[in-house]
Amino acid sequence: MREPYRKDDDLLWVARQLAHQRGMTMGQVIPELVRKAIQPTSAPRMRNGVLVFHLQPGARMPGMALVNRLRDEQ
Repeated sequence: MREPYRKDDDLLWVARQLAHQRGMTMGQVIPELVRKAIQPTSAPRMRNGVLVFHLQPGARMPGMALVNRLRDEQ
């Protein structure tokens, strides 16, 4: 059953860009985004007093050069 929904131009643009980047259709991207939005989030994890970040599947780990540069910018 199709349900009409209001398509804000900026949201439509983002969905189109994500679909293009991922090689998916907008009909595949939009439900994925909605599912992510409604999933409960867990509390941030700490390890030895440091916040642990969870990377998305396929994400690249930052190298030490980037970590050092970002640290030095502060």
